[in-house]
Amino acid sequence: MRLVIQRVKEASVIIDGKAVSAIGHGLFILVGVENGDTEAEMEWLAAKAAGLRIFNDEDGVMNRSVVDVDGQLLAVSQFTLTASTKKGNRPSYIRAAGHELAVPLYDKFCIRLSEIAGRPVQKGVFGADMQCALVNDGPVTIIIDSRIKE
Repeated sequence: MRLVIQRVKEASVIIDGKAVSAIGHGLFILVGVENGDTEAEMEWLAAKAAGLRIFNDEDGVMNRSVVDVDGQLLAVSQFTLTASTKKGNRPSYIRAAGHELAVPLYDKFCIRLSEIAGRPVQKGVFGADMQCALVNDGPVTIIIDSRIKE
């Protein structure tokens, strides 16, 4: 699994012209599920996202987590995070998990993140054509891959 985590001032997901979710200050998280991903990887990523210290403390140092700053959470499934660009210019998505694996792991990630963070996780709609809007704060963007833990 791969996450792209962005510290935001606000973020929203719009489908067919209607806002389906929105947050203020917090984390906007893109979630990519690959073939072979497991619940153990999902657990590790949920804990990592909730505990990631990328918010400023009183001295302006990134030393606080989304939990510490009472931030909000928005997670959107994005299969394009699994893209391989090794050959040619057209990305390959062969590593992307099918619905039977990706949907349950994405849903479990959101549930587990909510449990760890102690707050609800707003979501996109799996497989929908979504327009995501955000104001990246910093900018701060972190990429975490469960297969690269070092």
